[in-house]
Parts: sequence; structure tokens; C-alpha cells
Amino acid sequence: MAFFMRRAASHSDAEDMTQELFAKLATAQSGPTGAGGVDNADAYIFQMAANLLRDRGRRERVRANYRASVHAGAGDLEPLDPARVLLGRESLGEVSDALRELPDRTRAIFLLFRLEGMKQSELAALYGVSVSAVQKHILKAMTHLTRRVRAGE
Repeated sequence: MAFFMRRAASHSDAEDMTQELFAKLATAQSGPTGAGGVDNADAYIFQMAANLLRDRGRRERVRANYRASVHAGAGDLEPLDPARVLLGRESLGEVSDALRELPDRTRAIFLLFRLEGMKQSELAALYGVSVSAVQKHILKAMTHLTRRVRAGE
């Protein structure tokens, strides 16, 4: 614990690292020299403690860099507004309802094209229709969705 107290930011961090070190020691089945055991137990424990401290420092740097990048990018984003989230959910529900109104094949072709990124030629081969028929299904779905969204405004 004294090793960590000299190097850690707080008493609770030192306690946490000491506990973690003991947990690692308890789960270690054999020392660094294999089944023969540890030649110098103190050196082994201090090396584990130093490694633990180094790993924790790396983790903290990664987290700090992530927080800084999120904070720097936060100016680009609009804050989450509960009313805006509710409107978005309602709009999504309207689109979902409109999709359910489409015939099964039209809905499936549209979703595979838009959401899964399948090519029209792949869809034509999958459904055994022409590329022109696939385009008509997609157009029918887009027209229906556009009409429904505009009606809801």
C-alpha cells in the first residue's frame, strides 16, 4: 500500500490498486519462473505493482484523450432536447407505420436497398424480377413514404 501511496493520486486509488494487486496474486497459479515458483517474491510483487500502476496510467491517458475529443466535438452537436427526442421518435413511428402499409415484397425490396445497401441487380436476381421491376418497387415505397410524411406535417 505504501508503494501505491507514494505514486497514486489519492488514498482510495492506492487502496484500489492494492486490492487489485492482491487479487492478481491470488489468481496467479505459478510465478514468473514457471512451476518452480518465484525466486524473489518481493521483487515479483513490486514488479507487478509497477506494471499495475503503469497500466492504470495508460488507461487514464486513453480516457482523458477520449474525453477531450468528445468535448472538442461537442460544439458541433446540438444538445439533446427531450422535446426534440420525442419528435424524432414520433417521426420514426410514422415512418414505421407507413412501411407496414406497403405490400410485403415492396417493403422488403425497399428495406434491402436502403438499409442493407443491396444493389438493384442483386435484388432483381434475389426476387427473380427485372431491374426495372425493382426500381418500380423502390419508387412506389418512396412515393408512399413521402406522401405519408408530408400528410403528417
